[in-house]
Amino acid sequence: MSVLILVEHKKGSLVKASLNVINAASQMAAKMGVVYNLAVIGSGVDATVAAVKNVGAAKIYVADDAKLANYLDESWADVLAAIAKASGARAVVGLASTQGKAVLPRVAGKLNAGMASEVTGITDDLHFLRPIYAGNVNAEVEITTDVKVASIRGTAFEPVSSGSEAAIETVAVAIDPNAYRKKFVKMEEVVSDRPPLTEARIVVSFGRGIKAKENIPIVEKLADTLKAAIGATRVVVDAGMIHNDYQVGQTGKVVAPDLYIAIGMSGAIQHLAGMKDSKVIVAINKDEEAPIFQVADYGIVADLFQAVPEMTEKIQAIKNA
Repeated sequence: MSVLILVEHKKGSLVKASLNVINAASQMAAKMGVVYNLAVIGSGVDATVAAVKNVGAAKIYVADDAKLANYLDESWADVLAAIAKASGARAVVGLASTQGKAVLPRVAGKLNAGMASEVTGITDDLHFLRPIYAGNVNAEVEITTDVKVASIRGTAFEPVSSGSEAAIETVAVAIDPNAYRKKFVKMEEVVSDRPPLTEARIVVSFGRGIKAKENIPIVEKLADTLKAAIGATRVVVDAGMIHNDYQVGQTGKVVAPDLYIAIGMSGAIQHLAGMKDSKVIVAINKDEEAPIFQVADYGIVADLFQAVPEMTEKIQAIKNA
């Protein structure tokens, strides 16, 4: 018996938040008195396997097949469920990412398992803590099925430390991509030289105070000066100012960087749900009553069109000194 962890990767490289998930799952395995194993699914995954080979897992199940080169929720769910059944997994966990939110519920259905999503903590009696009502309430959830499935919020756990080396087991992939109703057509992704939003140490995010798409370079210049990622509120995404890949909040991405700079946003509860765990929050807003100041560590009451360029200049001057 074991806990099985889905390891995410992108473009041949490990998604760093998977290390946080492994840490959470290792704690879960210790409470259950079982080992934890990893599942790496895809095509050309040698680099990902090497990146997680020494994190204390008992075994890494590797499903490396050309049929899995193009990611589909259905194919990955079939392969992961098959590994779970063959290995006698008592729990299957993964990252609460776009991919994890699509694959893990399908796996739960195939295993007749109960599921907890966006898990931020695990109690000694194997109850799962998860935020509800946009993070205003933390619920304690019990899964009573024999097999349990959970998606883990990576920002709630530290990355796993190094450990013993895992054994490698190659998994035969018995799927027919043509049998699925969904077909892979093409991948269109946002390409940026900036750090990935969910992995960045610094995030510079903006709201409706930016007023127009033409003003976004003000924010981008600050982000580039800080080597930061760009984030945005749902309002500006819905207005078409920026791609939804940059959205932070309850219906976007959850981030917890070392520094989060909130520019021209009110601080709606839906947005706070995605960033309030940031270590340091700096807010810039000309409305001193804006709710964002209630969660900010530092607040600047000013017009962003004056404050942000000035901040950028001063930071650049310090870097050049």
